[in-house]
Amino acid sequence: MKNNKNNIDNKNNRNDKHIVNPIQWFPGHMAKTRRIISESLPQVDIVLELLDSRAVISSQNPEIKKLTGKFNKPVLTLMNKSDLADNNINQKWVGHYRKNGEYILPIDCRSGAGLKNMPSKIKEILSEKLERYKSRGMTGRRIKAMIVGIPNVGKSSLLNKICRDVKAKVEDRPGVTLRKQWVSADNFGLGIDLLDMPGVLWPKFESEEVGLNLAFIGSIKDDVLDLTETAVKLCVFLGEKYPEELASRYKLDINYISEENIDGYEIFSQIGKNRGYIISGGEIDGERCAKTILTEFRSAKIGRISLEQPEINN
Repeated sequence: MKNNKNNIDNKNNRNDKHIVNPIQWFPGHMAKTRRIISESLPQVDIVLELLDSRAVISSQNPEIKKLTGKFNKPVLTLMNKSDLADNNINQKWVGHYRKNGEYILPIDCRSGAGLKNMPSKIKEILSEKLERYKSRGMTGRRIKAMIVGIPNVGKSSLLNKICRDVKAKVEDRPGVTLRKQWVSADNFGLGIDLLDMPGVLWPKFESEEVGLNLAFIGSIKDDVLDLTETAVKLCVFLGEKYPEELASRYKLDINYISEENIDGYEIFSQIGKNRGYIISGGEIDGERCAKTILTEFRSAKIGRISLEQPEINN
């Protein structure tokens, strides 16, 4: 086990693709998407930005705020996957946004929770514009909205819930939607034409924490990361913030997790032992253990967990 840990430590000193350094992940199609967003904003009335409720700050693309401000377009923030996040922290985020005069709505695109509130919220935000249309006799004009969000945040799931006769490709991996598309949304009382944009990340993650959070929730492709290292760092976070959930899921001693000098790799190794992920020589199957931890975190099998909250991230 010691040799594996040394291997991880050695990786930390290399200027390669691993997440301990600022992540550079800006494929060409993402540069193109940013340009298309800028060109398309004049055509829409409102922007719907999907965030991941587990990582509200990290999943928010700062480029979107710059672009919508430039064109003076209102934004409705949709906190997707709210059923996977800590509900108490979800409510804190709602209060935080409202306090700052911003519009926010917790939703879950897979189950449809919260989506019934979208029409009234959109009409509330656009009330003045809709009133102007009405005064000009333009009562039949459909609202045009742009959907934006980083990869794997759930845009395709949203489209499949609110649009009839549309089956957007949905996969639990980033980068599935690669081009923009117009679709009509008439479910839930919506009379809206939606412009779906490909998921786009920003050029550089200055903060290791942001890169890690995006890796944890699956917005960065697993094949550009060291999965074992990512899972070890997730164990560190869970051991500090959600020790009871971690101990319960993996049959760990809560006192063991709380020991002052214990590190993430020790927790990771114990999980591997408890799950029986042993290979020849008695070593832990690091890849299998890492995939298990990340998959079970992403599906909330460990518990409803939030990586960020507004008191810490302002």
